[in-house]
Amino acid sequence: MNDMSMINIKNTLKHIRSFFLNPDLWVWAYPLLLVIPNVALLFTEYNPVLWMLSSVLVAMGIWLLIMGLWKRTGITLLCFLPVAVLCAFQLVLLFLYGNGIIAIDMFLNVVTTNAAEVSELLGNLQVAILVVVLLYLPPLALGVYFIVKRRFASARTLRLSRLAGGISVLCGVGLALGGWATSGAVHAERYYFPYNVTENLCTAVERFQRSGDYKSTSKGFMYHAHSERPDCVPEVYVFVVGETARADNWNLFGYERETTPLLDKRNGLVGFPKTLSEINTTHKSVPMLISPLTAETFNDSVDYVKSIFAAFNEAGYKTAFISNQRRNHSYIDFFGEEAQTVKFLTDEGKVHPDMHLVDGLRKAVKNAAGKKLFVILHSYGSHFEYNKRYPREYAVFKSDRNSEAEVDNRSQLINAYDNTMRYTDAVLDGVIGVLDSLNVPAAMAYVSDHGEDIFDDERERFLHASPVPTYWQLHVPMFVWMSDELDARYPEMKAAARKNAGKQVSSSRSVFHTMLQLAGVRTPYFKEEGSLVSERYSEPRPLYLNDYNESLPLDMSGLRPMDYEKLKAGGMRYR
Repeated sequence: MNDMSMINIKNTLKHIRSFFLNPDLWVWAYPLLLVIPNVALLFTEYNPVLWMLSSVLVAMGIWLLIMGLWKRTGITLLCFLPVAVLCAFQLVLLFLYGNGIIAIDMFLNVVTTNAAEVSELLGNLQVAILVVVLLYLPPLALGVYFIVKRRFASARTLRLSRLAGGISVLCGVGLALGGWATSGAVHAERYYFPYNVTENLCTAVERFQRSGDYKSTSKGFMYHAHSERPDCVPEVYVFVVGETARADNWNLFGYERETTPLLDKRNGLVGFPKTLSEINTTHKSVPMLISPLTAETFNDSVDYVKSIFAAFNEAGYKTAFISNQRRNHSYIDFFGEEAQTVKFLTDEGKVHPDMHLVDGLRKAVKNAAGKKLFVILHSYGSHFEYNKRYPREYAVFKSDRNSEAEVDNRSQLINAYDNTMRYTDAVLDGVIGVLDSLNVPAAMAYVSDHGEDIFDDERERFLHASPVPTYWQLHVPMFVWMSDELDARYPEMKAAARKNAGKQVSSSRSVFHTMLQLAGVRTPYFKEEGSLVSERYSEPRPLYLNDYNESLPLDMSGLRPMDYEKLKAGGMRYR
């Protein structure tokens, strides 16, 4: 390379450096970067087009106006740090779920998810994280550089920025008026990014703070429950809360792989293949499963209603809550702590294999000393990363090592996920084995809190808790097992369960009432039409609890045509 070529390269690099280190450039460029989520949401959301275009123009205009306010561009860039964080968060969310703004429940998931789970997830989102870092970190670094070097934007650039910003806002307002005229009012707090996100953040903070008052707000609540069974007869009832299991991957419900070989062989087991969850997030689903709360009553009553433990306590039962999940200062913890015996296995410093729950059940039975006993086991189940949820001897489906959240890895992700089903099968069979060995009236119910997306269709959705649900996140496995001794005393319950097996079930509306009837506990809150072991069971209207804690008909939850096709294929209603 000759000297002239070297000089040309150096000059080119100098021009490039001068170009990118010019504050005037970033007066225009940074608003363009900040509006990327608005543009992305324009194509991912199913909202009125004029409103979405308006959100792009209004956001762009406001950013330009702010950038044009002050010549000290470096300080202005740094002031946008909170907005940049929200933009990065939004783009990662779109990478994960394909659509949806940062929802209230997403913020609550952050504070109710342990650090280990977060690190596992982030470790498998490297591409998305790298992209947002490259987009939003350099301008912030340049902001520091401009401050140190005292580099200012020109007065002309600032004037043009303010002019362009004003025109953009006016055009956005005009589109909003057109949207209002053609499609009616649209809530800005729901559709205008990042205003909607800040509203959601404030609501999430308010909800989290409100949940901290639960013990005082629920203090006076009573079920006025009693047992209809003789006290002298020991009985044991167990409810197992699954985690992230979807019914379509259970051999028990027709899946082609042998994921439930042990449960398939168990006598006294009745499955309910048409079970849907009313929510796709753990921190709402579990409280609804272990209380009389439903999508319709959650928002108004969650702070005042106690868990099913309180009913069993009043009825004279020994009660125990054994969890393989970490404490997270949510209603799950508060409800669980209403049991007489509370055990979080993770207090020992790590998440154990779920088989430790079976050991915990044995201890609870021993400690009950022949008294009536009610136990809830909260499993870790199939929570991502899937290949970390089972011992290697349960790695039946291979290969299962690659856990990166990419479409190309789907076969390995499915293998690992199916292995978690296989391990869950062993855990549940172990629970049944403990109960069966007691030779007393006993029963167990199992249902997962929600399902999971694993790149199942052209939407390429992954995980759960997305702002808009899918069929895969809502269709969950559920079954009831009853001992021979219970069946001998109350044969009508198994007969009713078998009759109801082909009916549609809402997990949130069934568990509470089913467990009470199995155990012979009665309270004014008991509804026989909600019990799966009752002749009077009635199929509920399919509902969904959205991010704003509004109860919606399932067909208004944001499901797409492919979701409806899956529901129809499974014989399930959505309206």
